[in-house]
Amino acid sequence: MQNKQEKISQVVVTAGQMRDIEERIFAAKMPVVALMEKVAGLIARRIQDIALNPLKKGDVPSRVGILVGPGHNGGDALVVARELHFRGYEVWIYSPFSKLKELTSQHLQYAQSLGIPIYQTIEQLPDSDLLIDGLFGYGLEKNLTDPIASAINQLNELPVLIYSIDLPSGLHTDTGEVLGTAIRATHTFCLGLWKLAFFQDQALEYLGKAELIDFDIPLADVEAVLKDAPRIKRITSATALATLPLPRPAVTHKYKEGHLLLICGSRRYAGGAILSGLGARASGVGMLSIAVPESLKSLLVSHLPEALIIGCPETETGAIAQLQLPEKTDLTSFNAIACGPGLTRDATPIVEEVIESERPLLLDADGLNILAQMGAIATLKKRLAITVLTPHTGEFERLFPDVTDAKHDRVKAVQEAAIQSGAIVLLKGARTAIANPQGAVWIVPEGTPALARGGSGDVLTGLLGGLLAQAATKQIPIEDIVATAAWWHSQAGIIAAQERTELGVDAFTLTQYLIKALS
Repeated sequence: MQNKQEKISQVVVTAGQMRDIEERIFAAKMPVVALMEKVAGLIARRIQDIALNPLKKGDVPSRVGILVGPGHNGGDALVVARELHFRGYEVWIYSPFSKLKELTSQHLQYAQSLGIPIYQTIEQLPDSDLLIDGLFGYGLEKNLTDPIASAINQLNELPVLIYSIDLPSGLHTDTGEVLGTAIRATHTFCLGLWKLAFFQDQALEYLGKAELIDFDIPLADVEAVLKDAPRIKRITSATALATLPLPRPAVTHKYKEGHLLLICGSRRYAGGAILSGLGARASGVGMLSIAVPESLKSLLVSHLPEALIIGCPETETGAIAQLQLPEKTDLTSFNAIACGPGLTRDATPIVEEVIESERPLLLDADGLNILAQMGAIATLKKRLAITVLTPHTGEFERLFPDVTDAKHDRVKAVQEAAIQSGAIVLLKGARTAIANPQGAVWIVPEGTPALARGGSGDVLTGLLGGLLAQAATKQIPIEDIVATAAWWHSQAGIIAAQERTELGVDAFTLTQYLIKALS
C-alpha cells in the first residue's frame, strides 16, 4: 500500500479543486492563521537550509527582500519575513498594494513594529542576496498591468535568486500561461498539492527548481473534492518501478514474457529501425520480431542478433511493401504491435493493415502521419483493441486539428484527444502527458532537453512496445505501463545528461542508459 506522503506527491489539482479543498479544511475549523503559520514556518526553514546558510559568511547577515501581495500569499511571505528576521537575517519588505486582506495587513503591521523596513516603490528597494516572491499565489486569472507588471519586469532584471511561494507571480495556475508578465523564479515552493501549471511546458522557464511543501492536507478532503473526476497524477519513481513486470516468476519462458512485433524502417531511414529495436531489447520483452524491408535485414541482424528479423518485400523507394510473416504466423501471434519509426508514408498499406488487426497497437512517427491522413478519430473509433499513440506536438496537431491547442494547455488537449478517439495518447514534451479514454492523465514530472534529438522518440517506441507486450501477458493496466515507459525513458535521459552533459546524449547513447536508470 502507498503511504500518505506518496499519495499526496502524486496528486495534481486545478485552481478550483485546490480552492475547494482549502474550503473544506477551513470549514472543519482549522484557523487560517494557524495554517499560515505552519506553511510559512516550513518555507522559512527550507529557504534557510537551501539558500541562506550557503550565503552567510561569518557574522555578516544575508539580506533578504520579501515581495508582499494583497492576499494570503502575501501573508505567508510576511510570516517568512518575520521568522527570518528573528533568526538574524537582514530583511526588508516590498509592499506596493494599498489594500490588503485583514490577516495580511495584521502581519504587515507587526513586521513594521519589529523595525523591518517596508518599501512601496521599486525605486526604493535596497540590494539583497535573494528575493522571496509572495505577490500572487494560485488562482490568478487576469493579466497583470502597471505598475505591478513593470515592477516584476524590473525585479526579473536583478542579479539575485528569487524564491516563489506556491507559484511564480503572474502564471495561470492551470495552463501555466504568462498573464502579461511573471516572476522568473530560481526555485518555487508549491504548497500542499501540485498545481497543473508545474507540468505545462510554457511555464517551465519561470518555475525554476520546484518542490512540494507538504503541510498535511487530510487525504479525506482531497478525495472528497476529486471524487469521480478524472484524476491527474504525477508519475513517481515508486509507482513506476512497482508497475514494471518485475520480479519475474522463477519458472517462465520467452513467450510468457511477451512477444512484440516491431514494424519499422526503410532504405532511407534505417536508423529508426535500429534505435526502436534497441529500445525494445532494453524492455526485457521475451520475444522480439522486427519487420523491415528486405534490404535492411542483414543490418538489423548485426545490431540485434537475438531478435527475429523479418525481411519484407519493398517498394521502389525502399519502404515495406507488404508484411511477409513467417509460416504459420499472423498478426494474432503477437501480444502487441509497434509500428512507425522510419517507415515513410509509402508504407501506408502496412499501417492500414495493422490498424485493422485486433492486437494492442502502438503507432508513432510515420504511423501517426498515415493515421492522420486516414482521419484519426473516425479510424480509431472502429478499432476493438487498445491503441497507443505517441505524438510530439506537431504530429498531435495533425492528428487532432479540432482539439484544444496543445501549446496552450497540454493537459486539456491530451484529455480531449483520448476521450474523442478512444486511444491512449502520449503527448511528448518537456513534461510528457498521457491520457486514457476516460480522461485520466499521468504526467512525467521530470525531463531533460538532452532528449531533444533525432531518434529519441524511436527509442521510446521500442521500449514502450516491449512493455506493452509484457503487460498483455501479465494483466498490468495499459495506461500504467505507458506512463512507466515514459518515466523510464525520461530518467535514462536525465542520468545520461548528468554524466555526459545535455550535448552528449544521442539516441544510441540513450539506449545504453535505460537499464542504468532502473538501478
